[in-house]
Amino acid sequence: MISRLRGQAVARTAEGLVLDVNGVGYLVAATQGALRKAAGAGEVVVETYLHVREDALQLYGFADLAERELFLQLLSVTGVGPKVALAIVSSSPAAELRRAVALQDSARFQAIPGIGKKLAERIVLELKDKLGSAADAPEPREAGASPHLVARDALVELGFGLVEAEHALAATDSELPAEERVRLALRGAAA
Repeated sequence: MISRLRGQAVARTAEGLVLDVNGVGYLVAATQGALRKAAGAGEVVVETYLHVREDALQLYGFADLAERELFLQLLSVTGVGPKVALAIVSSSPAAELRRAVALQDSARFQAIPGIGKKLAERIVLELKDKLGSAADAPEPREAGASPHLVARDALVELGFGLVEAEHALAATDSELPAEERVRLALRGAAA
């Protein structure tokens, strides 16, 4: 099992990131967090998961252990394969996705391309016991609520549907403050 790679990011292709580790180039299907981490960095460390199939060996790369752990938990959900799990983990920080599961926020998952209502509900249902209870997650309207939930609630109050708000926020950088994400989502909707 290949659990971690340390090397030079030498290329970014449609299939992922090519990491040169002591002269060997590894093609890694990476999350957005891992791609941002590798951008412009000299040497980068990527946590990995090796998926073994009959016809292929595929490496998946993550910015940190939290992303990889969430990816592995998503693989345990019926109907979620590595590509869908990678899309989910790439959509938002792992902590926000865990909070969405705890709050039983299936709309958060429906906003991800390739995930319909039934699969989103199955993800929430099958992971809620594994990831913790809603008591660990703040309510969306609390002062300490996640910036994503604050931004989504603001868009809903401005007339967006829940799934439409999630789609609009998916097009923005999850690292930005809530106000900036709302502004960018509104600009994108107007375009």
